[in-house]
Parts: sequence; C-alpha cells; structure tokens
Amino acid sequence: MNCMDKGPSNHHKERRLSSRSNSGESDDIIETARIPTSTGRRKRNTSVSEPISVIQTTKRAIYTAGRPPWYNEQGEQKEAFIIGLSGGSASGKTTVAEKIIQALDFPWVVLLSMDSFYKVLTPEQHEIAEQNEYDFDHIDAFDFDLCCETLRNLKQGKKVEIPMYDFTTHARKKNTKTLYGANVVIFEGIMSFVKPELREILDMKVFVDADSDERLARRLRRDITQRGRNLQGVLHQYHKFVKPAFEQFIEPTIQYADIVVPRGGSNEVAIDLIAQHVHTQLEIRNLNFRSQLANAHIGQPLPSTLHVLDNTPQVQGIHTILRDQSTSRDDFVFYSKRLMRLLFEFALSFLPHSDHKVETPQDKVYDGRKFSGTGLCGMSILRAGETMEPALFSVTKDIRLGKILIQTNLETNEPELHYIRVPRKIHEDHVILMDATVATGAAAMMAIRVLLDHDVKEENILLVSLLMAETGVHSVAYAFPRVQIITTAVDKQLDSNYHIIPGLGNFGDRYFGTE
Repeated sequence: MNCMDKGPSNHHKERRLSSRSNSGESDDIIETARIPTSTGRRKRNTSVSEPISVIQTTKRAIYTAGRPPWYNEQGEQKEAFIIGLSGGSASGKTTVAEKIIQALDFPWVVLLSMDSFYKVLTPEQHEIAEQNEYDFDHIDAFDFDLCCETLRNLKQGKKVEIPMYDFTTHARKKNTKTLYGANVVIFEGIMSFVKPELREILDMKVFVDADSDERLARRLRRDITQRGRNLQGVLHQYHKFVKPAFEQFIEPTIQYADIVVPRGGSNEVAIDLIAQHVHTQLEIRNLNFRSQLANAHIGQPLPSTLHVLDNTPQVQGIHTILRDQSTSRDDFVFYSKRLMRLLFEFALSFLPHSDHKVETPQDKVYDGRKFSGTGLCGMSILRAGETMEPALFSVTKDIRLGKILIQTNLETNEPELHYIRVPRKIHEDHVILMDATVATGAAAMMAIRVLLDHDVKEENILLVSLLMAETGVHSVAYAFPRVQIITTAVDKQLDSNYHIIPGLGNFGDRYFGTE
C-alpha cells in the first residue's frame, strides 16, 4: 500500500520506554517516561491511565504511565507487536519511528536499531574500517542470529541486553543496554527485511522510501557531524558501498512491505494509518483482567502450594488488633511489624536447605542444616510491600532488595506496572516477593510475571503476604503452580470493589497514616 501525505498536525511529545546502560556493576532500572505537553492532539481509546503519576528519585522526577497486563489469567504472555522499518541509509527511518511513537500516544514502546547488531570486527577488518574501505552496508556486516534472538525475546516479553556500537571506533562498547517491557517494538534498519527468519518475527513491515539525492545529503550531514567522518571518506564509502548495497539488497525488499511510506517523516497519512492499525491489534489483545480473576476458581480447594502460619493465640491476638478499625496508627504499625517478623521466620523454612555438619566449642559435631541456594533477594510491591522490608532485614543478613511499583488504573480498575528496580543477576537467586495484602492476585501475578521475564525460575519464587483472599491464592496458584504462597491468614470473600472481607482495611493507608 502506498500512502500519500496530508497537511501537518500537532503531536504531543512522548518518550518511549527508557533503558539504562548496564556495565554489570549497577542494578537494572527500567521505567516508562511520559512527558506532558500543552499540545491539543486528540486522545485515542487506549488502556493507558490519563492522570500522570510522578515518581521522585534522588536525581529527578519521572513522569509515568503504567503498563497494563501483558499476559492472560493463566499467566501466559501476550506477545508484543513488532513493527519493522526498512529503507535505504538516511531515508528517514528513525524519524518515521519517532513519529509513530508520538501518534500511538501510549507508553511501553521500544525503539530498537539494527545498528546495534553490527558484527564485532577482527583486527584486520578494523584496520580496513579506519581507511573507509570496510563495507558496513553489506548483508554480512550484521549479526542476524543475535538480532533475531533479541527480537524473539522482546516479543515474548523477556528482558534483553542490547549491544552498544560505537561508530567512531567501529567497535562494540563493553557495556550494554537493558530493555524490558514492551507492548510495541519498533525495529528499524537497512536490512530489516532481507532475511526470511527476521521477516517472520515482524507483525508489520514498513518501507521508508526517499529520493537518493536526499538520502545522500542526510548521510553526509549525519556522518560528518555525529560520527566524526570527513567529507571525502563519506562520499567514497557512499559510492563504493552504500549505493550498490541499496540496489542489491535493500531496494528489492520493498516487495515484502505492508506499507510504503514515501517522503518519510512528513507523510502524516501513513503514520496515522500505522498507529491506527497498531491500536486495533492491541485492543483485540486486551482483556478485562481483574474481573476475570475475581470470578475464577470459586469453590475450588486451596492449593498445596499455600502455607499458612499456625493460628496460635499470639497470631490470632495480633490479627484481632490489626483488624480492629479503632486501633491507633502507632499500634497498627507496631503489631504489623511483629506479625511480619513471625511470617518471615516461617517463610524462610521453605527455602532449600542441605545437611551441614559443624564443630561446636566442645569439639563435638552437630548435624545441622544450611541454605543451599545460590543467593537470596527480596522484591517489594510498592507501596504496602515496602513496609515489610525492615522485618525481612531483621531475619536475613545482607539480603539484596528490589522494588516494583504497581498501581490500579482508576478508570479501568486494572493493575498497571509503573517502575521496577531489579537486583543484578537475580535469575540466579531465590526471591522473596512481598506485598502486605493480596486480594484478586492481579498485582502479585504482574510482579511474578516480571520476575519470570527476568529469568527467575518459577520454583525459586516465594510470595509472602500478611493477609490474602482465597481468590488471590487461587489466581496465583493457577497461573504459577510452582510459586510457594506464604501468609498468616486467608479470608474467604471480596466485595464489589475487590476489597478483602472481613479484611483489615487499606493496609498502606493505615500504616502510613494516609486514610
């Protein structure tokens, strides 16, 4: 399909999912950033919450819009929608990609460039590149295996590490970029449609067409100002490599395009058409997630993965205080902390242990037990889960900690992921996932899905909560049958607002005094 342009329209600016470069020393921090502007572009019907949330960090404020569930009630992934952009060098692919992001008007969009997947040069090839004699526009210059593997993982919702290529030194940098969490992936590159295995991954293929003289002018401007090249070298490379590669490899792939966009970023008709199609596809994949959870598994026996702290007189007495609406905030905090500590001591017994002999001060051997896992970390679901961190620190030494912010969209009543901070190498660890209460299980399922997307083994996750509803227990156990669920009590019902009955009220409000 060939799309003609129309008059320009105003776009509000939106930043896609950001990523932090990862050198292996710092924790991954992934957030979605949405920058508000005063432009008057109309809004489309999407599941994005319009009120803009703000997360204050020590360095900056992050404007966020949450990511709705990207999986169904069985915990199974809904694949990301991948748009492939191809075209000649400097044809305007990145500009088109940015305008598609603006037209989509929602977050959790990843823009990925094929430039990240240049092969590592040998010393001999590096010397040739320094002389402007290496063909970076040839099909053999790209690592298609790594490219396809990365796109497949993004499509399946997995966390990926993206190589960072330095065009000045013609080499990959030591650090990488971590990308995670995309409803839409826009993949742009000159060879996007060349390989059949790459085309199969793409849900939509867009070819950006531009006049050859215009492409040359853009390439001269880009390579001289941004990549430190000289005029003679750029012209030599263009005529020797770029133009022949376009004619041999790139131009023939226009036959695979679903949409051809002439004049690149100025073609508003094509960009709006692409955005409308993506919105339609995402709406088809949507589901009324929380209500499905609330009405599922009614009357089913509680799962064997549920472990409830013995209801001793002490535990029952603490519950009586916490559930009493007249309990003061100071008492609520004090007794919550007592119960949390008991809960974590109980939860630690479900971690793997092995036999371990030690010698006592009396020179006798004691047959004991020792934690046999690789590592242990905690993940708190903000904000109520954060209240459990001090109790966890009090019973575990030097535990690493991460955080997940999940909030309910007040318009759709669905959970939305806003922010995650994941300890590095978490895939090697057993993870204690903390939330003060679990009602439908929607937030807990989202948090578990995030951990699985970061390659944490399902059987290595312990969901720990002070109070749960039967619905939440069933939802989590049904979707993730190898996750151990540990709590101090299970209440039977939810009201129409998905509050636990009899429950103990809004835990976060009562704990922080924000009722």
